[in-house]
Amino acid sequence: MRLVPEGLRVGDETVPLLAGSVHYWRLEPRDWRACLEATKALGLRLIDVYVPWAVHEVAPGKLELGQTDPRRDVAAFLRLIHDLGLYAIVRPGPHINAELTYFGVPERVVWDPSCQARSPSGNPVMLPMLPVSFPVPSYASEAFLDEVTRYFQALGPVLAPLRWPDGPIVLVQIDNEGALYFRDGAYDQDYHPDAVVAYRAFLRERYKSLDALRAAYGKKPKEAAPVASVAEATPDGAGAASEVATEAAPAHEGASPDAIAAPAEADPADEGLRFTTIEPPRHFDATTIEDLARHLDWAEFHEHLLGAALERYAKALAQSGLSGLPTTHNLPMGQETTPLNAARLTRAVDLAGLDYYYAAGAKARATSARRTTELAVRSEGHGVPAFGCEMGAGYPPFFPPLDERDSAFSVLAALAYGLRGYNVYMAVERDRWIGAPIDRHGRARPFATFWRKLAAAIDRTRFHELVRRVPVRLLTPRSERRLARVMHAFGPLTGAVFSVFGASARERCIEDDLGLGYPLAIEADGLVTAFEQSLEARGVPFAHIGGEDRDVSLAGASWIVCATAGGLKPELATSLGEAARAGAVVTIGPREPVFDGAFRPLAAPLPPELFRPRPSTVPAFVQGDPASVDEAVARAIEELALPTFACDPDGVFATVHEDRGGTPRVLFVLNPGDADVMARVATVGCPGRAVDLLDGTTTEAVRGAFEVRVPRKTVRMMAIE
Repeated sequence: MRLVPEGLRVGDETVPLLAGSVHYWRLEPRDWRACLEATKALGLRLIDVYVPWAVHEVAPGKLELGQTDPRRDVAAFLRLIHDLGLYAIVRPGPHINAELTYFGVPERVVWDPSCQARSPSGNPVMLPMLPVSFPVPSYASEAFLDEVTRYFQALGPVLAPLRWPDGPIVLVQIDNEGALYFRDGAYDQDYHPDAVVAYRAFLRERYKSLDALRAAYGKKPKEAAPVASVAEATPDGAGAASEVATEAAPAHEGASPDAIAAPAEADPADEGLRFTTIEPPRHFDATTIEDLARHLDWAEFHEHLLGAALERYAKALAQSGLSGLPTTHNLPMGQETTPLNAARLTRAVDLAGLDYYYAAGAKARATSARRTTELAVRSEGHGVPAFGCEMGAGYPPFFPPLDERDSAFSVLAALAYGLRGYNVYMAVERDRWIGAPIDRHGRARPFATFWRKLAAAIDRTRFHELVRRVPVRLLTPRSERRLARVMHAFGPLTGAVFSVFGASARERCIEDDLGLGYPLAIEADGLVTAFEQSLEARGVPFAHIGGEDRDVSLAGASWIVCATAGGLKPELATSLGEAARAGAVVTIGPREPVFDGAFRPLAAPLPPELFRPRPSTVPAFVQGDPASVDEAVARAIEELALPTFACDPDGVFATVHEDRGGTPRVLFVLNPGDADVMARVATVGCPGRAVDLLDGTTTEAVRGAFEVRVPRKTVRMMAIE
């Protein structure tokens, strides 16, 4: 049993990851069968099952699993899934959210001071959530981790016998939306004593010596050597990636546990500084570029903290008996503004998927395109399906209302940009939820028809086996995301809120230049936005990628545009050089890299020929103004023969999905606007007929283009025949 690009390989069968969420403890057991059969009738082969710790715990370390309350008999529910020929995705937490009070963590644990995340002043970190605010647990707390381990040890013996083939369990989710319980600002948390110890160990591992730490955090680092301009690269030069200065890879050293958070921050330039006394930053106080390193290290430590916690959860689950199963984790909306680093998480889990809850419209389309293309390229590189762990069908009552049009738009837009599977959340109605396609007694509502047709369309076209080719990659280094996070201007109001509503770094980051003469945190985002607009205007397929996914996300690219405000990690520069020598054209902007990923001066200039080992008419450097970006895109289309799927009128978009042999099979036409349109889409190698997979209408090609009516805020999914 293993994950494959098309879904999940179970025995001799490949099962597409099409799932539906059913919450057994919120339903009457007499309705379980009807609800599961109705979910199966939607064309879904997997049932997504949360196992809520707080619902089952009756005493510390003791769980009620159906001995006296049949609603809590998770084993009976899973056996019924198995009897119906279905598979199960089990999500035991510890955090499950599920609109439960305390997010499914027992109240006694939430209110235990030793388990609570801490603010810079040492207070519990409160989450203002309905129906009651609560202090969030610490991902670093040894006390909390011990409680989680005890919970898994009690649950594991009940679930382990139900692994496939003896039961339905084929996939296990580790934790849930691990963005520090949505208190994910860079300086919101975690100053728990165990977190501070872990932070010091992180710095010790990174810098290895106090001299190296002082050099990085000193008051005035040495001036950087002059750096040759990338724009001045000689096309016929011969560079080698080995010439790039690389950071030392320090050996692991354990942290001393003999110190906890001090009341005041230690001065890194202090000759008496020790790894065991250095303090994390408690607010953004950088005034010069030399001050940034410690803040960016703190942001990266948050990523390390979450990854390490998920690794411990996964190990504890395996030791409880749930070994031998592929694992997953779901990233919430706006995850790029949080410390959730998918490249780091995939060291803990096999698959990192996304959640989708959007109101149909232009901002939703653009945001979904950014998130999904990055997910799709990463997943393809890892050989796993791009999965929507929660595809909203309905909404919790504290969300803005989302109707059926919104849900249909969200899932179809995500499929258009490369999603290969989804979990209908919720498939079955329950408390604190509005709008599921099946009611709590197993009766299908009208919205069920859409989901049945969609699953049938995926099956008919073998959509889970198709690929969307994206020869252009817009690369945002992880250092840029850390920079935007530490320079977030709205305090405890998470940056994810801005991202969900389509706002970028320009709207949410402070505009300080730290002495460089330009607004540091928003430079890279401006370039990415300019290239998005230019490429979409011409219908060129592209994907967003993250810097730390470089080993899997650069493969197959014809053109890579790397956005940087002047910092570039040497390892990333090396990877870009390797991609260039493999045939990709690399363009950098809007600032030339003179710093490393922590915005410390590079030890040596990056050789200009590193990114341009052969002649090209495509610019090596672009400042980001629309005219320069448009010119670069036009040259790339001509020189690299980039495919184009242009649409008329403006504001309408198209994507094409091919089989492994390169034959176009499915066309999506997206109209996120407020008016119905008659769209014209160039066929570009497609046969002459397209059949709408949801309503059955047929469109013939006319003068080399498909002309299709697309209602407002709608996506059409069409089979190309």
